[in-house]
Amino acid sequence: MFSIGEFARHGRVSVRMLRRYDAIGLLRPACVDPATGYRFYQAGQLAELNRIIALKEPLYCGLWQPIASAGVTAAGPAIAYYEDTPAGDGGIVVHAAVPVVTGAGGEHGFAVVDLAEAGSAAAIIHHGSMDDVLSTGQALARWIDANGYRSAGYAREVTLEWSADPDQWVTELQQPIYATGG
Repeated sequence: MFSIGEFARHGRVSVRMLRRYDAIGLLRPACVDPATGYRFYQAGQLAELNRIIALKEPLYCGLWQPIASAGVTAAGPAIAYYEDTPAGDGGIVVHAAVPVVTGAGGEHGFAVVDLAEAGSAAAIIHHGSMDDVLSTGQALARWIDANGYRSAGYAREVTLEWSADPDQWVTELQQPIYATGG
């Protein structure tokens, strides 16, 4: 078993990112010490971590080429959103999306879908790499709790500004919420 710090070093990610993946259910630790709350990971989870890291970047790279080839016009910022796997096995599907100007028909090499409205959502702007998003997500969670709301699903990540330097990224986190009534 690896401590979270050791696992982060082996996986070449930040501890904050591992905590974020745990918080959204994307990669849970193999065990958590009940006395200390320390997270521990197994070596076999490195393959899963590598798939997660590789998935988001190739998802977008694999999306832009077919959009350009199909002559479809992007109509807004890139969006990452998450859903439970259809099998209900505890897995999560990561989607890379870009609003486009086109109908749902035709073969494009990508699916054109209508993304469901989030309904009520709390939002916060994160500046910098998504490796450092944990504190921003925690601030949003504290606001949700302090104002009588609860999370109602996975957050969406809307890329407002992108550059080759991740420290220059600006991302809006949109967390679906519902009122607790109390």
